[in-house]
Amino acid sequence: MTDVIHFEEVELEETPPHIEILFEDEHLVAIHKPAGLLVHRTYLSRKEKFFAMQMTRDLVGCHVFPVHRLDRPTSGVLLFAKSSEVANKLCKQFEEHSIEKYYLALVRGHVNQADRMDYALKEELDDIADKFADKDKEAQSAVTDYWPMLNAEIPYQSGRYPTSRYALIKMQPHTGRKHQLRRHMAHFRHPILGDTTHGDGKQNKFFREFSKVNRLWLIAKKLVFTHPVSNERIEIEAELESEWLQVFAQLGWHDEALLTEPKMDIVG
Repeated sequence: MTDVIHFEEVELEETPPHIEILFEDEHLVAIHKPAGLLVHRTYLSRKEKFFAMQMTRDLVGCHVFPVHRLDRPTSGVLLFAKSSEVANKLCKQFEEHSIEKYYLALVRGHVNQADRMDYALKEELDDIADKFADKDKEAQSAVTDYWPMLNAEIPYQSGRYPTSRYALIKMQPHTGRKHQLRRHMAHFRHPILGDTTHGDGKQNKFFREFSKVNRLWLIAKKLVFTHPVSNERIEIEAELESEWLQVFAQLGWHDEALLTEPKMDIVG
């Protein structure tokens, strides 16, 4: 007679994502949020175990208050306050658009000229959270400056053309509409790579296979603001993650070219 061996089911623990502290004092803390990490708990996050807000709290040993948001697939600089009073002061700066936010993105196609996109956006509503919101609300003002940094063309077909073209661009939003950068670049016909909501599905699939990386190619690179207590001007910048540098090498972009700042003149 063969003995029956019973295996006890063991739930494997997930490894928490790595977050890096970029700036900290007694009033503020800023981290480098990795792509895929939610900022805080939501009604859609019941199966999630890790959140930037709770992980930052555990790192610094005190409660932290979010003052802005980054979409889950976006990486980069995320700022928290250590008190509600400081949080309120920072939120006011965001509301008054006195905080400067700079992003880098990889987009489809070549971009050759800096410009300002002033294109109003209808509010994106969630079927559950915004069930009772006004669906006929007028489009809200949305303004984004963008600058071309580098262009690349690779000898692989990803659509109807025999080659594929991409650009690295720098962006500065002056308003804070939901998915503003992603929606503006899609309207501009240069969708951000990896954007599964507003982007180009065929390009996303090709670039995912080409780069061997599955992510939204958007990073909150730098945040510039006035310290709410000391009144000094603070600049916090995130380093590019290793997958960015890997893709840059695949596209033929070298370190010295990446250090060249784009011309900041905006048309109009």
